Amino acid sequence: MTNTERMAELLFPQITGTPADVEARYPARQLPEGAKVTRLAPSPTGYVHIGGVYQAMIDERLAHQSGGVFYLRIEDTDARREVSGAAEALLRTLEAYGIRPDEGMTLDGDGKPVNRGAYGPYKQSERAEIYQTFAKQLVKEGKAYPVFTSPEELEKVLAADKKTENKTKDWEAAAEEARREMLENRKITPEQAEEALQAGHSFVLRILADGDGEQKQKVTDLIKGDLELPVNDEDFVLLKSDGIPTYHFAHAVDDHLMGTTHVVRGEEWLPSLPKHLQLFRYLGFRAPKYLHTAQVLRMEENGAKKKLSKRDLGAGMADYAALGYPPEGVIEYLLTLLNSNYEEWRTANPDAPYTDFPFSIKKMSGSGCLVDFDKLGDISRNVVARMSAEQVYAKVQAWAEAYDAPFAEALGADPARSTAIFAIGRGGKKPRKDFGNWKEAKDFVQFFFPAYFAIEESLTEYAPADVSAVLERFLAVYDPSDDADVWFEKVKAIATELGYCTDRKAYKANPEAYKGSVADVSNFLRVALTGRRNSPDLHAVMQVLGKEETVRRLNAYRENL
Repeated sequence: MTNTERMAELLFPQITGTPADVEARYPARQLPEGAKVTRLAPSPTGYVHIGGVYQAMIDERLAHQSGGVFYLRIEDTDARREVSGAAEALLRTLEAYGIRPDEGMTLDGDGKPVNRGAYGPYKQSERAEIYQTFAKQLVKEGKAYPVFTSPEELEKVLAADKKTENKTKDWEAAAEEARREMLENRKITPEQAEEALQAGHSFVLRILADGDGEQKQKVTDLIKGDLELPVNDEDFVLLKSDGIPTYHFAHAVDDHLMGTTHVVRGEEWLPSLPKHLQLFRYLGFRAPKYLHTAQVLRMEENGAKKKLSKRDLGAGMADYAALGYPPEGVIEYLLTLLNSNYEEWRTANPDAPYTDFPFSIKKMSGSGCLVDFDKLGDISRNVVARMSAEQVYAKVQAWAEAYDAPFAEALGADPARSTAIFAIGRGGKKPRKDFGNWKEAKDFVQFFFPAYFAIEESLTEYAPADVSAVLERFLAVYDPSDDADVWFEKVKAIATELGYCTDRKAYKANPEAYKGSVADVSNFLRVALTGRRNSPDLHAVMQVLGKEETVRRLNAYRENL
């Protein structure tokens, strides 16, 4: 038995299987030529970030457009950072946005995460034996070695292996010291390891890097293009002292066994790519293709773009839910960030599902994508305009039940009437686009409900007597059975009778000859009935309000002039 074989048996006596045994449990996927296998692999460490949904959409589109597989894997190897319920929150968010993995983690009937598919477990904390099997093989081959540490030293080791490091002014000296220590640790013998184990010391397992810090390697990122990166020269940690792997090791093993062909992740992982390429090479695996996506940014008041932090509005998906943005609108918005030609395609295909869009990696930008609520609002208004009144009512009601109980009670008191409210101006070639989220929907329709009705805009530029005369004359001829044409003829007749012009060109040519136009007459009615100058079709509004409420509001307004 060689020294490395003896070392492997000392470190992993409980592992009796081989990598070949593990491989046999994960046969190659039988998929059409060109089919892509992608994965979303979040850590359950907190809220769901907009960047996670952005990447999930890329994963889902790449897989499903190619006839492949999109799966969800939970990377919970850092128990200290895990947040209870985070995995469940992610799964619920994906479902709400229509992003459905073919296999992996999913929710059961009780809302608990469960595995679905033949390549699990899909939770990394349940795969320790698999990782240790490959780790043992690396030790046998002299490609990895243990470093025995005290708990205090272990914290230092783990801190040095974080994705990013704070480089102080003494960083170069510290790096040189760490390298000397690394080279010394490589000299450990089986006898020293056995002595440490018998003394009860724990160990981390490090890779034996074969780069020298000067070598370069050419790699191709499907978004960033051709790159030249240094060959890894750092003996980074593969297994922590609890036998659970770091992200580096776990993702290499899992992506191979699960047949991943394309890895989509943030560009902050690009500096780690040399480590991962070395791992695939050491393990004898074919590396997947990588797509490192640009950061999600926000615009500051001075026009500068900054990385979207978790404290910024729009960073967490809970923000979009609270504001009432329909998931369909957010998805459409994200597609405009993913592919520059999406808006052009949507204009040409207004009624097609977004899944018909030919998503292309080549159309993705390598620069940051900006969270822009103005643009989101515009896109979402178009999405909402295509919904039926029944759909809008159901979605507004669900939002209100979660975020505005009094409004939910008002809407739910008469569902048919509420649906009729949302039907106003909906349908046809040019539907109204008054709101793009359910919070705005409340502002748009709340005047229909007595509890919310208020006069928000005044008519102070008009003589009160003139306003009163119009309202009095309308009350005299008002008939709720009138259709829209008859109703408007009555409004025009009142305008003519009281000295207002009903011909736009004539009024524009000689405005001094009239008290105003028929638009002013309509405004008097509109403000009295809705409290504002901008509202949906006034005849339709009155039909929903009904005769009693219409008469009451007109009389109340006259009395308060």
